[in-house]
Amino acid sequence: MRGNIIAYIEMCQNEGTSLQKGMNFRLKGKHSVILMSVRENSPYQDEITEDGTVLIYEGHDVPKTKGISDPKQLDQPEYRKPGSLTENGKFHKAAQGFKSGIKGPDIVQVYEKIKPGIWSDNGYFHLVDSWVQPDRNRNVFKFKLVAVEGVADKTQPEDLADRKVKRSRIIPTSVKLEVWKRDGGKCVTCGATDELHFDHILPYSKGGTSFKAENIQLLCARHNLEKSAKIQ
Repeated sequence: MRGNIIAYIEMCQNEGTSLQKGMNFRLKGKHSVILMSVRENSPYQDEITEDGTVLIYEGHDVPKTKGISDPKQLDQPEYRKPGSLTENGKFHKAAQGFKSGIKGPDIVQVYEKIKPGIWSDNGYFHLVDSWVQPDRNRNVFKFKLVAVEGVADKTQPEDLADRKVKRSRIIPTSVKLEVWKRDGGKCVTCGATDELHFDHILPYSKGGTSFKAENIQLLCARHNLEKSAKIQ
């Protein structure tokens, strides 16, 4: 559920695999999964744009192996040496397929690292574009993903006819961190420290903002459900 705070092991259980890398294309033939971070000193330059509805995700470097001491000096790869696509290449091919109109947008589940050991479920996105751009002395991949309210079938790309989907919005990382510190990592109602959720005090659907900590609080699953049930 979007906004849930989740442990790494729970993420792996949700996806049915060990998430050892940041880019995971069509896990077990189903939706893709990416792990993002916009914290200081993050290895990649991910960014949230367009009022929190769009994620620009940076592709990943060549692995640090024997003979490669600094992957940041090399272009991000599209192909492996045998000629098969890297994760960059797979995501790029899928994005360009949508952009050219031959397929629907791939569905991507996004998890965000907000602190060591603390992750946030950012929900589902549509992969809608990709490109290669210069970054100092090399080229990197960029992927554009749009946050969506829901998906029809997470096991397949969306139908081409269903392009007018309702966008969702991500709570900025800076706000999440401010709320986490202010609320002490506990539910503001009962003090629980598990099954927490970033909750809008005034719902987004009723004009509440995602960009001010004053409108966001930590609630446990039980009290989040109780609050939702009272909103008419």
